[in-house]
Amino acid sequence: MALKTKVKINRITNLTDARYCSGMYVDILGFCLEEGSAQYVSPMQFQEITGWISGIDYAGEFSDLDAYSIERLLGDYPSLTWIESEDLDTLVQLKSLGKKLIYRVKLEALDSLFPKVELLQEYKITLHVTSTDKSITIDNESIIKKLSSQLNLFLGAGITPENASSLSELPGLYGFALDGGDEIKPGLRDFDQLAAILESLELED
Repeated sequence: MALKTKVKINRITNLTDARYCSGMYVDILGFCLEEGSAQYVSPMQFQEITGWISGIDYAGEFSDLDAYSIERLLGDYPSLTWIESEDLDTLVQLKSLGKKLIYRVKLEALDSLFPKVELLQEYKITLHVTSTDKSITIDNESIIKKLSSQLNLFLGAGITPENASSLSELPGLYGFALDGGDEIKPGLRDFDQLAAILESLELED
């Protein structure tokens, strides 16, 4: 089985999500590594979760942490292959570490990215577009198309089971970024929304 597009799952906090997503052949599992966050995953939890799965990439997700602090943390998470941050300068400073980089930016701020395209291309930084809105306007879609023709872009906004398949065919789109969730209790999770989106992306054998 394979999916129509690459998929990153954000904010993994438990083995249930990780094993399910691995079984659905997603490409990247993201973990929030900033202490104090509700979704924070400690080095021990990270090892406990990733020790049960294989054949998938892991991303460390950061919001405010500076480059020096992130670099120090990486020794506790040796299997990370991606670093995601909301701060572009931080990612530029981390380029020398040899990790793949993701710049998380809000859908509403995409217009301001065009002057930064050359820098993003130079440092081979992938975009992760987020939004709390449940729909994408025609104007949003136009901007996304322009950016995805120039950069790798994970769309993390406006995705539903009904439109996931058609959105995956946007020209140049690199993939989707979907949110993980919390367990109801250990081993028990409601996968309805996530499962419906991933199943709509399955390619027929």
